[in-house]
Amino acid sequence: MKREMPPVHPGEILKEMYIEPLGIGISDFSAVLGVGRRTISLIINGHSGVSAEMALRLSKALNTSPELWMNMQRDFDLWNAGKKIELKGIRNIIKAA
Repeated sequence: MKREMPPVHPGEILKEMYIEPLGIGISDFSAVLGVGRRTISLIINGHSGVSAEMALRLSKALNTSPELWMNMQRDFDLWNAGKKIELKGIRNIIKAA
């Protein structure tokens, strides 16, 4: 069964569930993570994804797991890739047992 609604970008979750409720600005949050303000801005605005390194930083700062962030990013990326790529012409070369 294909998912019709896109998964939420992890930056949206970061903004709405962490940054805004904590009342912390992007500059302050960036400083906590040890990254530039632009890096966080790109992520929360959906213009950049969460890398493995960023997932580690977020998990430490927000008391979550890095897998949480990586899984959200993976789901977002796979859904978007599935909307762009045509798989009909690819045939299965592995025979079922």
